[in-house]
Amino acid sequence: MSLATETIVSLRKRLLSKEITSADIVRDLAQAIEKKNPTIGAYLSVDTEAALKEAACADVSQPLGGIPIAIKDNINVLGQPCTCGSKMLAENYTSPYNAGSINRLREGGAIPMGRANMDEFAMGSSTENSALGVTRNPWDHERIPGGSSGGSAAAVGGDLAIAALGSDTGGSIRQPAAYCGCVGLKPTYGSVSRYGLVAFASSLDQIGPITKTVEDAALVLNHLCGKDQRDSTSLDISVPDFTASIGQEIKGLRIGLPKEYFIAGIHAGISAAVHQAVKQLESLGAIIEEISLPHTDVGIATYYILAPAEASANLSRFDGVRYGHRAENPVDVLDLYMKSRAEGFGPEVKRRILLGTYVLSSGYYDAYYIKAQRARTLIRQDFTEAFKKVDIILSPTSPVPPFKLGEHQDDPLAHYLADTFTIPPNLAGLPALSVPCGFVNEGGKDLPVGLQFVGKALDEATLLRVGHAYEQSTEWHLRKP
Repeated sequence: MSLATETIVSLRKRLLSKEITSADIVRDLAQAIEKKNPTIGAYLSVDTEAALKEAACADVSQPLGGIPIAIKDNINVLGQPCTCGSKMLAENYTSPYNAGSINRLREGGAIPMGRANMDEFAMGSSTENSALGVTRNPWDHERIPGGSSGGSAAAVGGDLAIAALGSDTGGSIRQPAAYCGCVGLKPTYGSVSRYGLVAFASSLDQIGPITKTVEDAALVLNHLCGKDQRDSTSLDISVPDFTASIGQEIKGLRIGLPKEYFIAGIHAGISAAVHQAVKQLESLGAIIEEISLPHTDVGIATYYILAPAEASANLSRFDGVRYGHRAENPVDVLDLYMKSRAEGFGPEVKRRILLGTYVLSSGYYDAYYIKAQRARTLIRQDFTEAFKKVDIILSPTSPVPPFKLGEHQDDPLAHYLADTFTIPPNLAGLPALSVPCGFVNEGGKDLPVGLQFVGKALDEATLLRVGHAYEQSTEWHLRKP
C-alpha cells in the first residue's frame, strides 16, 4: 500500500523505527499526484526535487520530522509561486519569504510540498472560482470539493497528501474537509500567525490544518500556534500540547444543539447522519442539551457585508504597479489601474470588491457596515451565553452535500447559504472542527457528511478531545473514495 494513504501518526512510527525514510514518503506522494492529480486537480504545482532535498536531511526526531504537507496557494513559501488561484499573481510572482505558519511547520520538521488549488483569493465555496483550473471531489469527480481550500481538502481526502494547510474566513477549511471526507480545524482567531497569508478579510482569516484524523490535526496545530511579532493580531499565549487531550473520555461533557441550526432545509440524509452522531456521543457519556443562538439568521448577511468590505481594502494593493498582473499599453496611470484589475480579477472577486466598496461608501457606511458590526457583536454574545451552559456546540458542517460542478455557477447565493453553519464561529473568532460522520447517496455515489464542533475561545483541547472520541468510536474516517 502506498505511503500516501497513511496518517502522520502511522508514518511517524515507521520513520522512527527506520522502516521507511522521508524520501520514501515524498516519492510515493509524487507518484500518487502524477496518477491522480490530472483528474482531481488538487495541486497547481509540485516541486518534488525541492521536497526530496529537504527529505534527505530531515530530522525525523522532530514531532513532524520528514512529513510532507501540502500548502494552500495563498500561504507564502520562500521561492515558490503564490498565485491565490488568480491570474493577478499567476504570471510572475514568486514568494520572497516564508509565512509565519511555514516557519513554525519547518521548526517542527515538516516539509512544505505542493501548492494546492483554491477559489480565487479565497473567495468561494467550491474551488470553481480558481482562474487556474477546477478541482474535483475525490468521492465524485462530477462534484465540487468545497472551498475555498478545495485543493487542500481534495488532496488529503484523495490520498494525494498526508496533510495540508488551508485558510478559513467563513468555513473554507471545514466545509471542504466535510465534502472530501477528512478532518478540518479552524483555530481560535489570533492563535495562528496570519503573517504571509494573503489577506481576504483580516478580522476573519485564520490558517489551520486539514488532516486524515483528529490526532493528526492536533499534531499539526502544535506547530502552528504561537505569538508572531509580525502579526499585530497574534495572541501572546502559552501553547499547550494539543495531543495531551487525545484519548481522554468525554463522559459528563455538555454538548449543545442550537435549535436554529436544526431547521427545515437541511438535506434529509445529513440531518439523519448528524442525529445518529448525537446518539453516538450520548453513548460515550456526553450530555446533550438544546441551546439557542438567536442571531443565526443574520450571520450570512453580516458576513457578506464585513468580509467584502475588508476585501475591498486588502485587494486595493493589486494595482498593476508593484507586483502582479499589469495591463499592456495603458493610456495613463488610471487606465493602468482599471485595466490591470479588470483583466487580473475573476467575476467572484470583482463581485465582492464592488459590494465591499459600496458598503464602505459615503452614505452607506452607517447603514450597512456599522450595522453589520453591531450584528457581529450580537452573534458573539450569543455564543458567550451558550457557553455558560455547555462545553461544546454541535451542528452539521454544511446543510447540503457537495453540488455538481457548474450546478450553481450562476447562483452565488446558493454557494453563500452552504456556509450558514460555518460562518458564525468566524464572526465570533471561535475554534471549530469538522469530522466525518456518515454518508449520503446522491446519484449512486456515496458522499461524505461532516459534523461540526464549535468550542470556546482558545479551548481547542476540548474540541480535539471530543472530536477524537467520536471519530474513534466510528469508522467513517477509515473509508476511502
